[in-house]
Amino acid sequence: MLRPILVASFVLGASAQSSGSLPPAPHDRVILTVSGDIGCTNQGEDAVFDLSGLDSLGSDVIHTTTKWTEGRQIFEGVRIDTLLDAVCADAGTLRAIAINEYEVGIPLDDRMLEGALIAYRRNGAPMTLREKGPLWIVFPWDQDDSFRNEAYYSRSVWQLDRIEVIE
Repeated sequence: MLRPILVASFVLGASAQSSGSLPPAPHDRVILTVSGDIGCTNQGEDAVFDLSGLDSLGSDVIHTTTKWTEGRQIFEGVRIDTLLDAVCADAGTLRAIAINEYEVGIPLDDRMLEGALIAYRRNGAPMTLREKGPLWIVFPWDQDDSFRNEAYYSRSVWQLDRIEVIE
């Protein structure tokens, strides 16, 4: 009788993962809080992440130059669309907010978000506050000239620490 219960638990657990692969609440310092119109949370009404929690969502890499750094950089982080899937957000606007309270709205239906990262490493090392970290929204500027304009430069929020999903 125990066997069917274990199988049912496994199947139910697998289906919960597919609707939002949100890691548990972090034990280390929280570096990103996602709130607002989200369906998957791990701390009250928010989804909170430490570095290992973001890393557990899977990482991607962008090789690009920026107008704020010298030479080609290698950024590693979680894709924005992956993060939004993990917190079960699918419509509205993403309000990205930095530690210094700079904020910008990014429509979730912007196809350009598909290539963007919330970077947590640059050239293999975690980014400090002085280096625009710990999190920086980065677009693949060298892969598509459509990113090279003030709208996307303004959306490249560094020292990111909060995201609000609003309708």
